[in-house]
Amino acid sequence: MNFKNKNWQKLILFSYIFFTPAFVLYAQGQNPTPGIKNPVNIDSIPGFIQTILEGALKVGIPVIALAIVYCGFLFVKARGKPEEITKAKDALLYTLIGAAILLGSWAIAKMISATVTGLGA
Repeated sequence: MNFKNKNWQKLILFSYIFFTPAFVLYAQGQNPTPGIKNPVNIDSIPGFIQTILEGALKVGIPVIALAIVYCGFLFVKARGKPEEITKAKDALLYTLIGAAILLGSWAIAKMISATVTGLGA
């Protein structure tokens, strides 16, 4: 019985938190329009590629930073054992290769975009 009461309270709390903003907007006369709006306004293929790569960079750079920190923990955890140090070095190498690929793809896309827009002018 106690299990049902706890879940019922959570359901009420969730629905209150979820629906309150919509009720407030409706009460203020700002009726949200139905449907899904496109948050990305793209008018060309180079713009599309730039948006995709910027999104990949925004996600990839923090992941790379966390991977480098993780590699540091692997080095500390190794405590001088040659096989574990080798694993830590390999992990750091692969992380740096991934970072180079990520940043290199961004640089190449920027160069191609500049070339295409320069030819079109």
